[in-house]
Amino acid sequence: MAGNSPLGSVDKALRALQRLGDAGAGGLPLTRLAADLGLNKSSIHRTLAALRHRGFVEQDQNGNYRLGPSLLAIADSHLRDESLRSLMHNALAALCAKAGETCHLGVLTGEQVVYIDKVEPQRAIRIWSEIGWRNPALTTALGRAILSQKYVDFESFAAAFPGDFPRRASQPRASLKTVWQELLDARKRGFSREEQENEPGVTCIGVAILRDTQPVAAISITAPVERMDSRRQTVLARMLNDCIGPALPPGLSLQHPIRQKAAARRR
Repeated sequence: MAGNSPLGSVDKALRALQRLGDAGAGGLPLTRLAADLGLNKSSIHRTLAALRHRGFVEQDQNGNYRLGPSLLAIADSHLRDESLRSLMHNALAALCAKAGETCHLGVLTGEQVVYIDKVEPQRAIRIWSEIGWRNPALTTALGRAILSQKYVDFESFAAAFPGDFPRRASQPRASLKTVWQELLDARKRGFSREEQENEPGVTCIGVAILRDTQPVAAISITAPVERMDSRRQTVLARMLNDCIGPALPPGLSLQHPIRQKAAARRR
């Protein structure tokens, strides 16, 4: 750290939060935290008491300290809509330029995915979508990428979508069961896909953005179906990882392929 903080008590609290963030969900005991920060136990205990009062840290049943719900709520707010769009726009533009295809950033809201950013190349054929536009999560690559990371068993997935399945003329036989199979496949391959399920002649792939193991958004690449055979889908998914992964803020990551045996254990 460069220089000394002008407010020692604030700096002490921030250092404690940073160290607990590094420690993860298991947290740290008071003695270990004090040693790591080079502080005496009574001093850091007073700091932790203030942080606990506001919900920024909490203690588990073993007495270990870990980050609390107030801090996690701030992180969630920062990673929604306009903030997330601002954080990811340049990377989304770089992906669009490299792929030569339309790229979207979306978040899940209820049973729908909301497009919060879009970058498209200068092509004669463009994809019909707008920022703020909503589509059923079940029939979009964006939505499926998020759902593939959000649900680990069919029962909880089906309970989240109790209404009628959103029908598309090109996919009259699609159902929750067929989408669930696509979610399982998306976990294994590391990206989701949909083919002509929202717009005739258009195919998409999607990759979820995770905070720890929880999906907060997804990135998709959309193109005419004739340019999106299985080989190019794999190439574009790799390109998405190369462009977006390094640009993610600390604490965020992209979904990665999960081996079938690991996925089976989770189910």
